[in-house]
Amino acid sequence: MDVLRPVRAFDRVQQRHKFLAVPMAVVKKFSDDGAGGLAAQMSYYGFFSIFPLLLVFVTVLGYVFQGDPSFQHSIKSSVLGRFPIIGPTLQNSQLSGHLTGLVIGAAVSLWAGLGVTNAAQNAFDRVWAIPHKERADFFMRRIRGLMLVALLGLLFVVSSAASGLVTGGLGGPSLKVAGIALSLLINLVLFGTSFRVLTARSVPARCLWIGVVLGGVLWEILQVAGGLYVSHVIRRASNTYGTFATVIGLLAWLHLGAQATVYAAETNVVLARKLWPRS
Repeated sequence: MDVLRPVRAFDRVQQRHKFLAVPMAVVKKFSDDGAGGLAAQMSYYGFFSIFPLLLVFVTVLGYVFQGDPSFQHSIKSSVLGRFPIIGPTLQNSQLSGHLTGLVIGAAVSLWAGLGVTNAAQNAFDRVWAIPHKERADFFMRRIRGLMLVALLGLLFVVSSAASGLVTGGLGGPSLKVAGIALSLLINLVLFGTSFRVLTARSVPARCLWIGVVLGGVLWEILQVAGGLYVSHVIRRASNTYGTFATVIGLLAWLHLGAQATVYAAETNVVLARKLWPRS
């Protein structure tokens, strides 16, 4: 009598139902980790971080590319267009004043904007169950945050120039397809950079790529949905209602984005450590 037959039968059933078991395990682990609170913390800090970070970015662009207004406008339109709810509002805003005050203001805004990167590092450490002694300290967290912000700023500039080259000779449906494809590619690079920089080095890079793809696709959907929200709700609203619609829409958009990011990280953990099925 083959005593291992029940075990083999169970393995076959487990493999057959893997595609159903993995999403269920991700949802269960999301609940076990209290990841809803982590996503809420990321969206909270993101709400207060996004304004100073974009303000610093626009200000730096204004000084670096002041001799080329057309390229500066192209980059602003491309970058701020990825923030469908507040992008148009910040497009013509930047810090101004004396050089010393400008540098201090930019430094303070940048420091305040690192709150979202700290919250993301805390979330990734939590879902990967990184021991506290192996987590980055106060200064390393901010150094990683600065590295990520610098890399993302450089990536936005490069992607804006590439966007002009890709879509320059296209029109109609071809332009839309090229724009979506380029936006998706940028999202994948953004998630790949964020997951690698903000996740502990003890986690191998090969364990991150599935979440990168999932997060990039989900963010692309959110960007399209955010644009539709602006077109159908905010632009047709009155001044008073439009203010509330902007704030509520931005909070909801950031919260959904934070949840998508944490779900992508949870998917990486479940697949890397084979945490399915979960009781």
